[in-house]
Amino acid sequence: MGEVLSTASIESAAAPHTVPRGVLLLLAVACGVIVANIYYAQPLAGPIAHALGMDVSAAGFIVTLTQIGYGLGLLFVVPLGDLVETRRLALCALAVSFAALLVAATSHHAPEFLLASLLIGVSSTAVQVLVPYAAHLAHERMRGRVVGQVMSGLLIGIMLSRPAASFLTDLWGWQAIFYVAAGLMAAISIAILTLLPEWRPAAGKHYGALLHSMAHLYRTQPVLRRRAFYQALLFGAFSLFWTTAPLLLAGPLFHLSQSGIAFFALAGVAGAFAAPLAGTLADHGWSRAATGIAMASVLGGFLLTRILHSGSFAAIALLTLGAILLDFGVASSLVIGQRAIYSLGVEYRSRLNGLFMATFFAGGAVCSALGAWAYARGGWSFASLFGIVLPVLALAYFATEKRASQSVSA
Repeated sequence: MGEVLSTASIESAAAPHTVPRGVLLLLAVACGVIVANIYYAQPLAGPIAHALGMDVSAAGFIVTLTQIGYGLGLLFVVPLGDLVETRRLALCALAVSFAALLVAATSHHAPEFLLASLLIGVSSTAVQVLVPYAAHLAHERMRGRVVGQVMSGLLIGIMLSRPAASFLTDLWGWQAIFYVAAGLMAAISIAILTLLPEWRPAAGKHYGALLHSMAHLYRTQPVLRRRAFYQALLFGAFSLFWTTAPLLLAGPLFHLSQSGIAFFALAGVAGAFAAPLAGTLADHGWSRAATGIAMASVLGGFLLTRILHSGSFAAIALLTLGAILLDFGVASSLVIGQRAIYSLGVEYRSRLNGLFMATFFAGGAVCSALGAWAYARGGWSFASLFGIVLPVLALAYFATEKRASQSVSA
């Protein structure tokens, strides 16, 4: 099972020490399969609602409750990483996830499925316990690259989750993806228990004081606030795009089937390759330049989608390229932001991560709803305008960042 690691032993590790490839691979795979749980139901909300006797107008609650659960987990579960041994906390969350996924797969009534959705969201925050764990294992000089490699797995999990759910539903019905996901949770739990070393945070605050301290951290850490706001705007653009693009593709211009939309979603996987690159640039002191490029990439992605307004092959090619640029920029900014906040202090790294993630996840939830509203009223032309405004606001705020703070935020 490996040796027990402490805060002091990890942070004082010699510079040449590297995180074993097997550990990195396991963390990347674990993050990918865990975070996918949040997104399986998104393309299946209609079929699930019909099977459970829910009104079509209420189908959105299936996705919304999962998002609410994830937000609650970020604020109340993830901070426990500064108090509880990391592996134990992750395994407890995975056990809840396993049970909730099985309940979802076997549900015959809406209330039990909705409760399962909420618990799936809460327990999927195990992924935000494992990402700071990777940062703990890495030396400062390679922390960005290590976090980037783990985040590649997480981002690939997000991008593959929707196509996987659609394909399995076509083959065996909507329940299949939840059975498969439960099996993956069991397999990952065994791997974590067997292969990962323990990591014990330094003894400190009790849980109540831990939660109370989060407001103080948010108030006194300007790097956290700035990076969280950057990412809230960019992730908002990401959520708006992936909420409305399927509506556009299924509409009268393109007439794509669910399988066709699933193939389009695979284009977003290219964005995952940005994570290690962005982490390496941050390690070499290029955080500021890389952040600006990331924001410009998101803006450019949306601008590309507005060039053609037809159902032609060229139009869908531009939409695909726009998706790749968008995902590339959002992934890059995310890794740079995480590296910045993880450098603020090992003793409260999990709380910082929870605050960072909760802030930008809220931005994503708001902009997802905004995108659906805008598309219903003005189609892609209107919705994409909001997608352009978001990175423009991020760039405007980025322009106020003092160059002197680069060494802090890098």
